[in-house]
Amino acid sequence: MEIIETGFKDLLLLKPKVFKDPRGYFYESYNKAIFHNAGITVEFTQDNQSLSNKNIVRGMHFQAPPHAQGKLVRVIKGAVQDVVVDIRKNSPTYGQNYAVDLTEDNFLMLWIPPGFAHGFATLEDNTIFAYKCTDTYHPETEGGLAWDDRELGIKWQVNDPILSEKDTKYKPFSLFISPF
Repeated sequence: MEIIETGFKDLLLLKPKVFKDPRGYFYESYNKAIFHNAGITVEFTQDNQSLSNKNIVRGMHFQAPPHAQGKLVRVIKGAVQDVVVDIRKNSPTYGQNYAVDLTEDNFLMLWIPPGFAHGFATLEDNTIFAYKCTDTYHPETEGGLAWDDRELGIKWQVNDPILSEKDTKYKPFSLFISPF
């Protein structure tokens, strides 16, 4: 597995070795030893999966301490533009975003440590998105940022996105007080 640094401390792009033949393909999406060697020494406690049609935006979400979540995200089917915003107050990349396309064809995975708001936009119908989390869902610690905040400068790849009601109500970054 190739570990690719993103320019954000501890945020890593992972490119697995994919073995293809006429039957299909095989790859390891998680290997504890390889992840530990890359500095990802967490315990995963919950797996999530979503199905979305094209032009859905989910985000920008996080869970605050004491239930902050790290996430290992990937696409099983389809394609997303995956986006994170660094919300760690003492980070040199605080308030900056990082985006990458994760697709069923490129097999890329993104390790998102605690302290990032996370969201994605689906680029194809019937996209299946999977993520492993380092803590279970705790609604009382859930938070978010406005997905379309101009200050964050996220260049979404979708026109006329479809959002949940909850995701339309998050405040802009200028009013955000980070718990990290």
